[in-house]
Parts: sequence; C-alpha cells; structure tokens
Amino acid sequence: MQDSQLKIKIILGSTRPGRFSEKPGNWMLGEANKRKDITPELLDLRDYPMPFFNEQQTPSYKTKPYTHEAVVRWTAKIEEADSFVIIAPEYNHGYPAVLKNAFDYAYQEWNGKPIAFISYGSAMGSRSVEQLRLVAVELQMAPIRNAIHMPWDTVEAATKEGLSAFKQYEQRASGLMDQLVWWGRALKNARQARSA
Repeated sequence: MQDSQLKIKIILGSTRPGRFSEKPGNWMLGEANKRKDITPELLDLRDYPMPFFNEQQTPSYKTKPYTHEAVVRWTAKIEEADSFVIIAPEYNHGYPAVLKNAFDYAYQEWNGKPIAFISYGSAMGSRSVEQLRLVAVELQMAPIRNAIHMPWDTVEAATKEGLSAFKQYEQRASGLMDQLVWWGRALKNARQARSA
C-alpha cells in the first residue's frame, strides 16, 4: 500500500437479520477494489455491538476515550479512515437507529472527512440520506453530491440474481468514487497541514 492511497470505509447501515445492505456493500467494495488509488474496507456494524449512546460526556467534549470494547474498536476504525461510503436503508422516513448510534459515538474521528451514500428503501432511501447529510455536517464532514439511490426493483433483482443486478450502477459508482477521492485528498492534505 502506498502512502498516497486513501483509506475508504464502506459502512453497512443495518444489522437486521436478512438485511439487504450487505449486497450493495459487497458490490461497492468490489467496485472500489478496481481502483489503485484507494484501500477500501467493509465495516459491518454487527461486528461492533455498541450499546445505545449513554455516556456522561458528549463525543465533542470528551477528555478521555470511551472504554466500551466495541466503541474503542469502532472509533479506531473511524479515526484511521480518510473517506466513507454509507449503505443507508430508509426506515420510517429516516435512517436506522443503529446507524445513528454509530455516528454518535465519535466526533473528532469524523471531522474533516468526506462521506457518500448508497441508499434503498421507501423513496429509494432519499429521505434517509437527506437526514444523514445533516448529521454529517454537524460532525464537520463533507457530504459529496453524488449518491446512488436504489428502487425496490433493484432490491428484488439483487435478492434473486446477486451482485450482477448492480451492473447498471457501475458508471454512477465510478463518479461517486471520483468525487469521494477528490474530496478525500483535499481534506487529508488540509488535516495534515493543520496538525503540522
């Protein structure tokens, strides 16, 4: 791995049994692995069983790290990342609680990094993404313009056919990654300059 490569984390936004998010997540990981300028990694929230956020100090004001084992591992992964792709389902006109909880356990670790979204569900997940963009701004992140919104027929097709159902989104995925890498490099340089 070269120093010039960006670390991109693809986060599965659902932990439900039989969830759909791992299908677009694995597809996006495959698309990201085609590039030579990034090092992608899939993060599954099932591997980070964090309790509902109930810390005395909020993440933006904490003076020492939280001690829950899953939280320690999670915030370390967020800290090492340069950019993020969130696989964002829509539940009841919004984002899943488990995903918001994962956002809430970190603050400085998210700061100054770009974020992109792939969504599905009611209204193709657009309302989930709109709300997550607001959360990202509060975390001092840069939500990029490009996103991929999948209609219900894509969900059904991928359930039957597998990852080949996402072929129609390859050009969008490439554009999303191009934007994410551009912002990722610019903001990484800015973070490094600030800490120098």
